[in-house]
Amino acid sequence: MKALERHLQLLLDTRDWKRLGQVMAALDPHQAAEIITDIRIPQRALLFRLLPTASAAAVVESLQGDARESFITMLCTQIRAGVYLPAPEADDDLRLEELPGCIVRHLLERLSATDREALFRYLGYSETCIGGMIRTGFIALRPEFTTEEAFEQIRRYGAGTERFDRLYVVDGDWRLLRTIGIRDLLLAAPGEPISRIGALCCTVLRADEEREAVAARFRSEGPASLPVTDSAGTLLGVVSSEEILRIEREEATEDFQKIGGAEELELSYTRTPLFSLVPKRAGWLVVLFLSEMLTASAMGHFDDEIARAVVLALFVPLVISNGGNSGSQAASLIIRALALGELSMRNIGYVLRKELLSGLLLGAILGAIGFIRIVIWQATGLYDYGPFWGWVGVSVAVSLLFIVLWGTLAGAMISLLLKRIGLDPATASAPFVATLADVTGLVIYFSVAALFLTGKLL
Repeated sequence: MKALERHLQLLLDTRDWKRLGQVMAALDPHQAAEIITDIRIPQRALLFRLLPTASAAAVVESLQGDARESFITMLCTQIRAGVYLPAPEADDDLRLEELPGCIVRHLLERLSATDREALFRYLGYSETCIGGMIRTGFIALRPEFTTEEAFEQIRRYGAGTERFDRLYVVDGDWRLLRTIGIRDLLLAAPGEPISRIGALCCTVLRADEEREAVAARFRSEGPASLPVTDSAGTLLGVVSSEEILRIEREEATEDFQKIGGAEELELSYTRTPLFSLVPKRAGWLVVLFLSEMLTASAMGHFDDEIARAVVLALFVPLVISNGGNSGSQAASLIIRALALGELSMRNIGYVLRKELLSGLLLGAILGAIGFIRIVIWQATGLYDYGPFWGWVGVSVAVSLLFIVLWGTLAGAMISLLLKRIGLDPATASAPFVATLADVTGLVIYFSVAALFLTGKLL
């Protein structure tokens, strides 16, 4: 035992996770139980996570009475202290096995709400999965119960339960068998077995499902709560619609703040101090300001054209602002559709075709309005655009067509690209898209003007 303990400690110290996992997987359940409960290694909870799921379950079954209680207490203590967590740079080769549902249930029941975050890290749940939202406030029944026994169970445990619009029927291993609505139980005949009441099939969530997908299911089905299981079907807890709505509100708030060109606020706007609010906004503004300096560089490249045809400078704000507006509009629509689960990367072809046609139509509408504006001003004498005013109007109209088209495609595709590489699409904020459209819009505008006005004004 001492030799094995020294070997395991050496592997932990050298962060040889692959070899450590192989050693733990090769142990039989009784040997593994003896090691994890008796050796003097601080990271015993980590060793337990390296066991295959079936072996971990066998380890728990091999422990009886006080030994099992002591083992679970040890896990809770180490989870609270975080000693099971390896250094961040050591995570690449670390492969943690799924924890048996029976142990997860004990940990969920014993650890307080303040310790839940550490627990979910120990279980390997990411911040975006549903596992971090599990609640244990539900009532479970055995299939052999009668309706009277079910009511007795409700009276016994209902006071400490957040809600029990649904009851869950489980077997001896806590595998979910069926769900029963309170209405179904109230209408059932006295003495009727629970196994004959309720639905055999119901919507069940997996603990590793993404929150966005779960939110979409709540929106479509409208339940008050849904059960959550592990991969083996063991009932871990429930997730309520209120919790989903709260998360959605937080994520929507974060997205809106990012779309506006600001970092996420930890507190509400009214509770955020001034000297905390300014840094949240300054970062993006500085980046955007530096980016906008490219606009001046782009205009400097066309100094000769502006000097020979000053009239072109009159339409610079008009033309490039529409590129930014159309891009920001497209980005907002796509970001919202992604958040609601209406779009995914599989729809990129659909989005491209739709935004291409939208950009062409919007650009044609704005280009026609721009041309008509020049015609009216020239005809009424409000402004004289010179002898080649018609070509100036054509240059503005065609520029608007391509700038709006480009802005629309950029706003939509940047959002999808960020989603594809795993970043938050909300970072394709309106100011960022507008800045990109400003710089590229100038290049498009003066290139089109050079095409139509060379040999005339240029």
